[in-house]
Amino acid sequence: MDKFTTLTGIAAPMPLVNIDTDMIIPKQFLKTIARTGLGKNLFDEMRFTQDGAEIPGFVLNQPAYRHAELIIAGDNFGCGSSREHAPWALLDFGIRCVISTSFADIFYNNCFKNGILPIIMPQDAVDVLMADAKKGANARQTVDLAGQTVTTSDGQVFGFEIDPFRKHCLMNGLDDIGLTLEKVSAIDTFESRLATLRPWA
Repeated sequence: MDKFTTLTGIAAPMPLVNIDTDMIIPKQFLKTIARTGLGKNLFDEMRFTQDGAEIPGFVLNQPAYRHAELIIAGDNFGCGSSREHAPWALLDFGIRCVISTSFADIFYNNCFKNGILPIIMPQDAVDVLMADAKKGANARQTVDLAGQTVTTSDGQVFGFEIDPFRKHCLMNGLDDIGLTLEKVSAIDTFESRLATLRPWA
């Protein structure tokens, strides 16, 4: 998993509330267990017509936001079913951070396990970040995980809270497998001792 320390990038404004996981990655794209290749289908039914043509009005189809790395979203982002493909699709598209007033619990947890930083902020802060994002590609926002701040293109700074363990994992690029591998020496020692104590096992 890639480390997350500081991110400066284009923020796509998505003021819709209750963006669910079926909107993020529709069910017909859940046949794969690969984490790559899903970015092209991110928000598929919002980005494309049934014949595959782009819908010009959708934010990620607009020239200013085609390379967005952040999403500023409405309330309750990631609700609906618990599909892990949703953060996979966001990450494959290039999204590393989503900011909202609230997230569905399972989606929120899945983001951390896949290298995406979900930030919860009060409505007034999200409103400022949303307005800043609507300025377009030149209005880049900066997320500093170490300092736990988000800075707008014109220098307004907002703090956010995050669980220290989750912060540690993101900053060091540790998913569940990475956390286990940190203990590999202790695991090897235990296995060697167990083999001596119970050679029949």
